[in-house]
Amino acid sequence: MLEVTDLAVGYAAGVRAVRGVSFAVGAGEVLGIVGESGAGKTALALAVMGLLPDGADVTGSVRLRGEELIGRSDAELSRVRGKDIAMVFQESALTPVRTVGDQIAEAVRAHSKLTRAVARARAGELLGLVGIASERARAYPHEFSGGMRQRVMIAMAIANSPRVILADEPTAGLDVTVQAQVLDVLRVAKEVTGAAIVLITHDLRLIEGFADRVMVMREGQVVETGPVERICRKLSSLPGMDGKDTAQPRPERPAVLRVDGLVRHYPVFQGTLVRRRAGSLRAVDGVDFDVRQGETLALVGESGCGKTTTLMEILRLSQPQKGRVVVLGQDTASLSAARRKALRRDVQVVFQDPVASLNPRMRVADIIAEPLTTHGSPSSLIERRTNELLQLVGLRTDHARRHPHALSGGQRQRVAIARALALEPRLLLLDEPVSALDASMQASIMALLENLRDRLGLAFLFVSHDLAVVHRIADRVAVMYMGRIVELGPVQDVYDAPAHPYTHALLRRVLLQGDPPDPMSPLTGCRFRSRCPRYVTLAGEDTRLCDQQDPEPWEDSGRSVACHHPLIRAEVKQ
Repeated sequence: MLEVTDLAVGYAAGVRAVRGVSFAVGAGEVLGIVGESGAGKTALALAVMGLLPDGADVTGSVRLRGEELIGRSDAELSRVRGKDIAMVFQESALTPVRTVGDQIAEAVRAHSKLTRAVARARAGELLGLVGIASERARAYPHEFSGGMRQRVMIAMAIANSPRVILADEPTAGLDVTVQAQVLDVLRVAKEVTGAAIVLITHDLRLIEGFADRVMVMREGQVVETGPVERICRKLSSLPGMDGKDTAQPRPERPAVLRVDGLVRHYPVFQGTLVRRRAGSLRAVDGVDFDVRQGETLALVGESGCGKTTTLMEILRLSQPQKGRVVVLGQDTASLSAARRKALRRDVQVVFQDPVASLNPRMRVADIIAEPLTTHGSPSSLIERRTNELLQLVGLRTDHARRHPHALSGGQRQRVAIARALALEPRLLLLDEPVSALDASMQASIMALLENLRDRLGLAFLFVSHDLAVVHRIADRVAVMYMGRIVELGPVQDVYDAPAHPYTHALLRRVLLQGDPPDPMSPLTGCRFRSRCPRYVTLAGEDTRLCDQQDPEPWEDSGRSVACHHPLIRAEVKQ
């Protein structure tokens, strides 16, 4: 279906993004293209689609069903794109001011003479094919979750039954259950259309069990191609879930953070001229956990489950809406302004996106020194401490003179970590610190964090949706769903034998049907039951319990599970 021969892409200033790449993919076959950020994967896909910017130099051959695409005009390619070859982009490219049904119908009509009514009916069918109710065709993109928007993009891509589908990082930034949904939709699309699929990703774990072959790229070139099983066995540098050394039990240590019954509900208003309260969004709905000195507690769950909101509530160091937050023995509800500022020295944060969290107008030295300046450190100490921190996080002293845009993604994250360590904190809050990085850079930053934790005796509260990363770095893991913690325990125990059905779905990549319930609607009973595979197998009294009572956690030997019918249940000691 698609044959690429000796393809090369060059930009101004002699930059060669793609250098002599060749591959072929047949009908119904899935080729996975993997590699680090900057390996040339996206430039390759854009070259195949004819979507590179003006001025790009493209040589070689791209043949779609035997017909050459290189050298065709944009008007000629427009008749091919969306009809014979389609692309699913990394981020949703939906127009925010039009309904999703209209946008899918537009993709249908672009290559056919169907009436608007017929195209809209076809849009409803396509939504049903990707697992979204046809009635949602009247909704706007902002009313959909990230995973649902990606499914809409796939519906648009398959609208005209293309022969080839290019999917460029279609699950980047999505949690594992939504990733499973998106891959299942791509699998259905392949079966319905018979299309060849080229799946581009930096996550090798994503293509296991999905791709037939893998092509590995580095610095614009193909370094290896082969069956997915062989390539996945060879590339063992990923921070994976296998082979974790069983850590010796750590002695009981004092808690540096304790959260009891934490609640954060946000008011939701409707109307433009006259605004009225329409309800509350239950972002965090009664959360309990602690973090002990020198340990890493990971907080995992789907996007929107309340992980980042929990972090932000802790960072406020003030009285929560409901519940209690105790940091280093001090109740945040009773802190004075002066004591709150002093306590901030001991609690620092590293955000997900270093591009957004670092001031682009400041040099690296000033970014790292800013906390020291804010807390009144003398200038002689600031310069010495800045150089120490650069060395501590593996950066050179000449990096201090650069601005963030002159650094790689991994280097920017190292700067963010250095800034967080400037005041020698005791508790570090990390919000998806490696999710935007490729596999090798993830491994590098993870090794740095582990080394710093052990050398400095830090405690980490580590928020992530990447279960392989969590398995590597965490001592204990807390699993969140719809604002509640449904399971908490030692990471190896939870991974070896998940007790809550939701935890089992996350770890085993079980495809969950449907989407979480509306967090603004009144919630009764178990909030997971509408998606719970175990609930489906129960009957009678058992289901009534799930329907009527929100399960309270049972605890035993450091393990906590909030489920009426857990997959495993030890005898609770009296």
